[in-house]
Amino acid sequence: MIPVIFAGLSLSAGLVWAEPPIFEARIVAQFETFDARQGVAVDAHHFYAVNNFRITKHDKKSGEPLLQWDGGPESTGPLIHLNSGMVLDGRLYAAHSNYPIWPMASSLEIWDTETMAHIETHSFGVRLGSFAWIDHFENNWWGAFANYDRVQQGMSHPYGETRNTVVVKFDAQFNVVQNWTIPVEILSRMTPMSNSGGSWGPDGMLYLTGHDHHEIYVMAIPDSGSELDWRATIHVPGLNGQGIAWNRSDDSNELWGILKSGRRVFRIEMPEIASKLKPANTNYLRNPGQFNTQ
Repeated sequence: MIPVIFAGLSLSAGLVWAEPPIFEARIVAQFETFDARQGVAVDAHHFYAVNNFRITKHDKKSGEPLLQWDGGPESTGPLIHLNSGMVLDGRLYAAHSNYPIWPMASSLEIWDTETMAHIETHSFGVRLGSFAWIDHFENNWWGAFANYDRVQQGMSHPYGETRNTVVVKFDAQFNVVQNWTIPVEILSRMTPMSNSGGSWGPDGMLYLTGHDHHEIYVMAIPDSGSELDWRATIHVPGLNGQGIAWNRSDDSNELWGILKSGRRVFRIEMPEIASKLKPANTNYLRNPGQFNTQ
């Protein structure tokens, strides 16, 4: 049974679950582009608008387009569905998949940010779904393999089923180290699409987006089990999911995102929430006289 969410509660199989706290963010700048259809990456002086098969480098202050990598028409180019991107040490990393072709195949694509030349690729082949985003945190690579409840043209079954979406931790060679599921309460909002963007925040929490909604889900790696811990939700009026990227070039609390329908790039001022969240319950020990015997 898919949970029904209302008034901060989720009802499923007779259980009542309180939704995590909700915070508000605001868009402080926006830029008109022609390639912001899948996501955005950002560094100290530029942002990079990501289309299915193109990436355009822009001046971070004025929004002026400066350089573009053009993979050619979608029907003939080597890349057909780029997703979220991020910048590390002068390299732009972007997730790529063959969406909506079956079986799902994925790769990681890498560009030099100075020249916008494509310089490297890493193929995942047919793995856990469609590779949706890439990030680097605490000396490991992270990403997600998305699956969908949408039935694609020529198929009779859902494209992998949204519930099979996983967030993945990689080692330096992009071997899968661990993976986690996303809470069903979030997946019920994402369906028939899936997790589209992800970026680790300066507070050490993982920020996830879906494909359509103006919400960002704040997640933590659980102390036990295989499901991510949903700690909070950020409302961003004007945002509609897709790829996101934290600005790591200074101490500002800024996240960058896009509006796919308008091909706009947003600079978003995020609330500081870490001190406002209740600590996770890790006290599972009982002393003599406190034992649960039922």
